[in-house]
Formats: sequence, C-alpha cells, structure tokens
Amino acid sequence: MRKKLIAAGLAAILLVAMAAGGAAQPVRRGGWVDRILISEIRDMAGAVTRLEAGDIDLYVTTIGTADLYRRIAASPALAYDRNFGSFWELTFNVAGPVLPDGTLNPFHSDRIREAMNWLVDRDHIVREAHGGLAVPRYFPIQNAFPDYARLLADVARRLERHYAHNPTQARTVVTEEMRRLGAELVGGRWQFQGRPVRLIVLIRTEDERRQIGDYFAGLLEGLGFTVERRYGTGGELAPIWQGRPEDGRWHAVTAGWISTVIVRDQAANFTFFYTPASTMVNPLWQAYRPSPEFAALADRLSRRDFTTVAERTQMFSQALEHALRMSPRIFLTERATVTARRKEVRVAADLAGGTAGAFLWAHALRLGDQVGGTARVASSQVLVQPWNPVAGSNWIFDMTPIRATSDWPTVPDPHTGLPWPQRLERAEVTHKRGLPVSRTHDWVSLDFADEIRVPADAWIDWDPVAQRFITVGTKHPAGLTANTRVVLRYPRELFETTWHDGSRFSIGDMVLPLIMTFDRANPASAIHDPAAVSAFRTFQGHFRGARIVSRDPLVIEWYTDQWFLDAETVASDAAWWMWPYYAQGPGAWHTVAMGIRAQAERRLAFSLALATTLRVEWMNMIAGPSLNVFRRSLPIMAREFWVPYEPTLREFIPHADATRRWHNLVNWF
Repeated sequence: MRKKLIAAGLAAILLVAMAAGGAAQPVRRGGWVDRILISEIRDMAGAVTRLEAGDIDLYVTTIGTADLYRRIAASPALAYDRNFGSFWELTFNVAGPVLPDGTLNPFHSDRIREAMNWLVDRDHIVREAHGGLAVPRYFPIQNAFPDYARLLADVARRLERHYAHNPTQARTVVTEEMRRLGAELVGGRWQFQGRPVRLIVLIRTEDERRQIGDYFAGLLEGLGFTVERRYGTGGELAPIWQGRPEDGRWHAVTAGWISTVIVRDQAANFTFFYTPASTMVNPLWQAYRPSPEFAALADRLSRRDFTTVAERTQMFSQALEHALRMSPRIFLTERATVTARRKEVRVAADLAGGTAGAFLWAHALRLGDQVGGTARVASSQVLVQPWNPVAGSNWIFDMTPIRATSDWPTVPDPHTGLPWPQRLERAEVTHKRGLPVSRTHDWVSLDFADEIRVPADAWIDWDPVAQRFITVGTKHPAGLTANTRVVLRYPRELFETTWHDGSRFSIGDMVLPLIMTFDRANPASAIHDPAAVSAFRTFQGHFRGARIVSRDPLVIEWYTDQWFLDAETVASDAAWWMWPYYAQGPGAWHTVAMGIRAQAERRLAFSLALATTLRVEWMNMIAGPSLNVFRRSLPIMAREFWVPYEPTLREFIPHADATRRWHNLVNWF
C-alpha cells in the first residue's frame, strides 16, 4: 500500500505544478481544476463502485467487459465515453531456435508463429472473453480507421478468410516445423534432446487477457507442448519480456496496445510492429529479422515512398501478407470500450484513445461548472516504468499523467484525428505537383510546385565531433530537391511561456531535439545508442533539410520527401520534429542535458536497450536510483552553466539563459 501511495503522490505533485501555474493568472488559463490526484485502483469493478460512491471523479482505464458496461450505463450517477482504439494481441519471443541454455524456442520459426493465426479462434475470444464488445483483428492496422476501409474489399477480407480458424492446418505446420527443428513427439508431448519442450506464457491479469492467456496456453498444451503459466500485471511482467529475449525467460505474452488518436495514415505501422527501426527501442524489437523484401517495403511505406493511392494500396497489400507470414505477434481482437466518470464531470475523450489517451484530458477536465478544485482520478496502474522523454516508458498508464504536464505544437481532433494548431499559429504546405494530398482546415494552406529546391543553408546532417550541423550546400554542392516544403509560423508570444521550474521556453529547447535525432544514431557520438540507428535511417531516408528563417516571430522551414494524404498531418509532422516533446514526453534543454551527461558518462541510459547492454540503470527522471546520479551531477553542471552541444547551441542559448535555467532546476530539484 505504501508503494501505491508514494506513486500516486509523485503523479499528483507533477500535475499540481501544471495546474497551479494556470490558476495564478488573472484570467483562467491552463486547466480548469487546481489539482489532479491520481491513485491506483486495479479492480475495475471496485473502481466503478468508488465512482458511484463519489470517492473518485474519473476512472481513466478503458473498460471492456459486458457486465461492467451494463452497470455503468444503468447507473444514474455515472456517465461514460465510448472509444475504439485498444486491441489485444499475442507477442512471441523470436530468439533461437536453440537458446544459450540449450532449450528449444519453437517461436523462433516464422512458420510456427504464422500457424498461431490458424490455431486461435478469434470469434470464440470475442464471444467468451469480451462478451461481444470486440471484433476479430488480424492486422497491424485498426479496423475502425480509414486504411482498413480502403483495403477492405479486395485485400483484408481475402487475408481474413485465409487465416481464419483452422486448427488442423495449425497442427500440420507445427508438426512439420518441430521435426525440422530436431524435436520429437513422444507420448503426445514434444521433446528436444530428451527434455520436454517447455513454453512460458506470461498472462496479464488486469482484464480479459487473463482468460485469453489461459485459452491460448490450453491450445498449446493440446499441440503437445508443456506450458508454464505465469500471471501478473503489466508492470510485473514487463521486466521479463522486455529483457534480453535470448535469456529464454518467456515465450509468449498476452499483450495489448491503445492507439490514442485516430490515425488517418497507418503506413508506418509495419516499421513499428515488425522491424528494429521501430521507436520501441528495447531488446525484443532489436531481435526482429524481417525478410529483406519486407524490411524494404516497411521502410518505403514509413517514408511514404509512393506517388499514387493505387501504388500505396498495392504496397499495403504486400506488407499485410508479409506481416502475417512473419507474425512476431498475432493480433486477436479490437475492443469496444468505455471510460467511466461521474455524471457532473466534464473531460476530453478521444474516440480512439478514450480519456487516458486524449492529449487534452487534463486541460479540459472540469468538475461541473466549478472553476478550480481538486479532481480525483484513478487508473488501473500508475508509474509502471521509468520516465524520461527520450526513450522512457510508453505505457498508456504513464502517458496519461505525462501528457497532463505537456504542451505541443498541434493536437489531434478527438473525433477525426486531423491536427489542430496548439502552439503553432499556421503552416504553409507545398507539395511536388501530382501527389494526392488534400486540405480540410484553413489553418494550413496547400499548393503545388513542379520543383521544390532546398536552400543551401538548410541543415541536413550533423557532425558529432565538431558538434555542428552540416548544411545542404556542403553535403550536396550540386543542389537538392524535395517532395515537400512546410513553412511553420509560430505566434509572437511563444517564448513568453514557461517550463515547470519557471524557466522561460526558448528556441534552444526546439533545436536540441533535432540534434538528438542525429547524435544518438552516430557511432562517433558520446551518447550513441545502436537501438536508435534503424529508426534514424528511416528518418534520414526522407529528411531533406531544415532552417530557421526568423526568430521573432519564429518561422521554420522543413523539407522532406515524406508526405501524408492530409496537409494538416504533413504540417503537424514537420512541427513535431523540432519541438521539445521527444518520443516519450516533454523535455526542456537543461533537463534533457542532465540525461545526456549521465549517458555520456555511462552511468545511466535513455533507452532500455542501451541500459541492458551497458548494465546500467534505465534512466528515470522522477524516481529511483537515477535521482542519486542527478543529485551528484546537478550541482557540477549548475556551477559550469553547462550547455550540451555548445558549438551549436550557444547561438540559441545565451549565457544568462543558461545561468537562469540551472538556478531554476537546482531549486526545483
């Protein structure tokens, strides 16, 4: 219990800092409430009881069980918001086939993993585990999102029929592959080198996944495997499956995801779910080995290396077939869930991500017509994994409070997925003529050109030794063209806003993320992370340059060969590359600098993959042993008024600004 109270208190402290800043203004700005207290309630039925009793105001975890849905809908004290972005799957350990301890891992085989699609009965799972509040899912794209509808007629249905429940086919493939791997079926049980083939299935216990895990484990036993079932919450099981896959501590896990926004273009999902270029920089993803054809196809889709909708559809079709043949995970169901709240409570909810995934949930949270007050929020888990903006936790339970303390250049519309400007004022998008891009909202303009030339003084690369950007003119003296130019225009008051420690937002905060994109992937860098290389290569494949045109007001030009079907998404994507919201959260330059120094000195690591390799702590900026590292280094950095990448950033971070930043951070810490 003490651990839970401490965790909830830390989250509350962070949220109080955000909300109180708004309350101090003469006109109410920021959140409607003064404080948000987050507590952990694992039992969903218990959470509904607490809501009805008025002990809490909002339960952000999505609820997908039929009995609780009916109870919430019938309660006169409660209201709910529907959402369709969460989905369950089975993730497999792909290491092997023979692990260092001499045991056989059948799931190293692509064919055995593919056969799991035939083994499971998705319709049975929908009926028995979800009570009908779900639909079968086969693909890495959402059934409820536009891309599925575009592919439905001639691609999706064909593949769904091919991979429909067929236990006979599954058994045939598994038997062939197990014998090829050197296993024998003795008395109906698989053995390898005289020992039973034992599979460890990690089973989440918070929701329907417990029933799904038991169902799948039973199917494996029916095929002749010896199965060990290990139960636990997401936080309890994550250290096992996110460790080194070759250690053989697990073979399958009942996993789940939530798309927190309506994604109108899911072309990058193949890279995310199937290749080491994913933003999931942990050891399992680094072990993925897609075929060269699939890897190239996923990369091209991620970079939007196509020119027509027909070409895009053909590439999607091929990628879906590769994905199902590789199957490092098999998707099972897409849920229809609700987020429950007191009837008088108002809050933003996304049709995909619900309240937990909505970017502006905390900003919009209001207790009736009241201005101020304390909102009592609960989640099924809190503080699951380490927080650091560069490569920390991506769990939705962590993202919910992280987003409550964040701000962005754009935010997604909770009903359409189209971006709206938040800190960005407007954007001008120019595409190469012929690309099928359209515009909906008037905050972005759209036009076309026969050729888009990149200015010679635009930044296109990075020298990690000199710590300076390399310009287009230096790297491409003959000139360079791009498919897309985006002009990003920010309001004059942008740099009047402040960070949580009172430091004023600056252009240095915006330049550092671009530097980090290059530097972490370069072997000559002091903070090189091999896990960042594959994702960087995808970025490098489409990035064509960036330059700061004006500082007051701030105007940035972004050049790329990547494009999206919606001009709003094109502009939003460009804005996020030079905004201090990293892969997993916001980061002022001076707080990220603490992490840069700690990683350069090999005392901490931003990513779990590098932490595992270096055998150091995975960086956590809010709790745990990492704070002792920061406690020792912060006074030294403050005395030095240290600025990372000084040859470049000193132009954007004056000495007086650095002095104030370190003073503020020392006081905050």
